[in-house]
Amino acid sequence: MSKVELLEEHRIFDGVQYKYRHTSEVLGCPMTFSLFLPNKDRFPEPPLLWWLSGLTCTDDNFTHKAGAQRAAARLGIAMIMPDTSPRGEEIADSKDYDLGQGAGFYLNATEEPWAAHYKMYDYIIEELTSLMRDEFDLNGPEFISGHSMGGHGALVLGLKNPERFQSITAFAPIVNPSQVPWGVKAFENYLGDDKSRWAEWDALELLKQQSGKIVPILIDQGDADPFYKKELEPAKLAEAAKERDYPLTVRMQKGHDHSYYTISTYIEEHLEFHLNESKKDRGIQK
Repeated sequence: MSKVELLEEHRIFDGVQYKYRHTSEVLGCPMTFSLFLPNKDRFPEPPLLWWLSGLTCTDDNFTHKAGAQRAAARLGIAMIMPDTSPRGEEIADSKDYDLGQGAGFYLNATEEPWAAHYKMYDYIIEELTSLMRDEFDLNGPEFISGHSMGGHGALVLGLKNPERFQSITAFAPIVNPSQVPWGVKAFENYLGDDKSRWAEWDALELLKQQSGKIVPILIDQGDADPFYKKELEPAKLAEAAKERDYPLTVRMQKGHDHSYYTISTYIEEHLEFHLNESKKDRGIQK
């Protein structure tokens, strides 16, 4: 018996957009995710992009607003869009938009009342990964990308799993959550007051300590983003990468903000970046 329940199916360009529900043992609640699959006759073994969305989002935001399916269909890339947190009446929550449901921060919480359900890292890296492989036979190269809180998630998951993800991209990511209001609030609640434990979930700290396989990174940041200087500060990550000669590119996009208008403008270039890096990794010319 299948572990997933089909909720929606939509033909789009040369592929199909799906929405599924399943019961997560890791999170202890039902979860939804969206999945785009390109034409299986043309691309029988497509690479898989993991997209992680930002604060207040669900798996629908990227699916409905980014316009990524056109390029993914052309390039032959499958895309998995998880939700951003556990959800339900029995799940701990907050009245604040930047904590609780819709704000899982892609980590494993250790503090109450969050620890029982907020295990988004294990959910994505272990449980949802097994579903992708067992239920959908997606066993090819993998890339990871995300926006804002999801950009933080993409950087952290990618840097913590360099043997798995061949490339990382992000839009307006939180690069140093240990030092900015969004991240400090989340870490204090989910991880506790011991700041020595925060570094495990901070992209800047992870990059400084990175060894072994190097994963190329591309970041797009709008200079009209209202959160740019207070919450995001990608220049910090760029400086750390430069000191280590790490392959990271930060592109400042003039006039662009924090919205999906920016994502839809550059998402095709991000997908092309991932595919090209995959070809390089496999010794295939562009």
